[in-house]
Amino acid sequence: MTTKEQGMKIGEIIAKAWADEAFKQRLLADAATVLTEEGIAIPQGMTVKAVENTDTIFHLVIPPKTATAQLDVSQLASIAGGGYCYPETPGCTARPGHKDGEFVC
Repeated sequence: MTTKEQGMKIGEIIAKAWADEAFKQRLLADAATVLTEEGIAIPQGMTVKAVENTDTIFHLVIPPKTATAQLDVSQLASIAGGGYCYPETPGCTARPGHKDGEFVC
């Protein structure tokens, strides 16, 4: 499964969790099992934890820093905003069908 396909599948899983409270509770309780059942391969020894943002709690996930990690501004914008970027980001274009000011790299 490519990274893009995995991202789309995770989006489907999140949508399913929003629509099905029992599924969401299973995902929060045992994310690795549910993800595996949904077709997402979990590497041996990897621990997976699902958490839910609320009106009063926001989870900020800080990815691990690697010795070779040298990200440029557009890569940082993609990580921080899920692909959202600013007009000054190289390779950025207006996002079709969205209000003015929304851009995508």
